[in-house]
Amino acid sequence: MNGKLISLLLLPLVLLTILLSGADKALAASGKRRHVSLRSNRNATVGSGEGKIQRQTSGCNLFQGRWTVDVSNPLYDSSTCPFIDAEFNCLKFGRPDKQFLKYSWQPDSCAVPRFNGIEFLRRWRGKRVMFVGDSLSLNMWESLGCMIHASAPNVKFTFVKRTPLSSITFEGYGVTLYLYRTPYLVDISREKVGRVLNLNAIEGGANLWKGMEVLIFNSWHWWTHKGSSSQGWDYMRDGSGLMRDMDRLVAFYKGLSTWAKWVDLNVDASKTRVFFQGISPTHYEGREWNEPKKSCSGQMVPLSGSTYPGGAPPATAVVDKVLRTMKTPVYLLDITTLSQLRKDAHPSTYGGDGGTDCSHWCLPGLPDTWNRLLYAALSM
Repeated sequence: MNGKLISLLLLPLVLLTILLSGADKALAASGKRRHVSLRSNRNATVGSGEGKIQRQTSGCNLFQGRWTVDVSNPLYDSSTCPFIDAEFNCLKFGRPDKQFLKYSWQPDSCAVPRFNGIEFLRRWRGKRVMFVGDSLSLNMWESLGCMIHASAPNVKFTFVKRTPLSSITFEGYGVTLYLYRTPYLVDISREKVGRVLNLNAIEGGANLWKGMEVLIFNSWHWWTHKGSSSQGWDYMRDGSGLMRDMDRLVAFYKGLSTWAKWVDLNVDASKTRVFFQGISPTHYEGREWNEPKKSCSGQMVPLSGSTYPGGAPPATAVVDKVLRTMKTPVYLLDITTLSQLRKDAHPSTYGGDGGTDCSHWCLPGLPDTWNRLLYAALSM
């Protein structure tokens, strides 16, 4: 490999480093910077408010631990939950093993409370919970609906599935779980040149996010998609500039920064709890867990231990960086590592469409753990 080619390959990483470094300098100059090393502090910070990321509850880091066998799982039966999309219903499409249903996440320093759907409905009576993001938000939203339905099977519900806004309302308690589908969080608009991903605008639909008692945001997977049919846009707009493409990590940073500004301007932290779902990993590249010729297909057990050989996805650094600039307290559901260990939990070839899906997760399955951790963060 010659020197010019190496330089071209390193250019996107250099650009992102310069961009993030520039953000650090700007914050330092304004007197708002309160943290130093991004990576070294990832699992140690606790708190909320300007410059801090909350990822611990009552002194417990819920996201550092290991997977253990739990024969009381799963929390519900996929055949009796009315909310599961076919693409997540792995048992319906013939997955022969069921061991993947029998694992529970055990933090090192505390116990995760058992999910109680009736208690959730009582605690959040008359309240609204909204998931905002892509199909990983869909995965988590359907999981929470199934968990509550299994705990309260006699509670009547109304289920509305539309694009972009869907809802599950548990009548009698007045609790509504909303899903707002928006893969980039920022807007895609129709202009003369075609579909434009506007890195600096959140206008279309965002008014529907206001007034919720709980907001759980998520974005990343669609930022990696390439090709006009896959990525959903033809151009990117950054300020007055219109471009065919840019480094996707840089674009994600810009788009997520726009989201952070929207939250700071529009969310009243005394009335609304804000969460960021974290980066959900994929398992297409077996080299990440030392099985270079494999993917998630055929995987039946999690990785042991509490670390992932492939390390954290680069997008986690962007999320950390942006959350630290915010004035509004945001709780990071730091699901990345615990999900990386679950190479066995994807639909793989049992998603009903004939392909191999190592991006989403079976239901029942891993998203139930995400919701148990959400429940813990809301109640502990």
